[in-house]
Amino acid sequence: MFGGYGFYRDQIFFGIIAKSCLYFKTDERSRRAYLERATKPFRPNPKQELQTYYEVPVEILEDGEQLVRWAQEAIRVASAKKKGSTKAGKKR
Repeated sequence: MFGGYGFYRDQIFFGIIAKSCLYFKTDERSRRAYLERATKPFRPNPKQELQTYYEVPVEILEDGEQLVRWAQEAIRVASAKKKGSTKAGKKR
């Protein structure tokens, strides 16, 4: 699909490894921490950019406790998104 590896918790897709970089799912609130550290969104190819997945900063990768917190936040975001899409599907 994107030439990398996906991270799942149960059936929740929350992360990507591509080209030796780790990306986590973000929303408007969580994305601020990534932007403050000047990380970039995931680009599966030169013509496409996924604004909901951002590269995890090196300082977070090197701190196991912080990495767990950021992963948990990405899972929260992905879970909320999945619940929202399920509700939308039921309305139809």
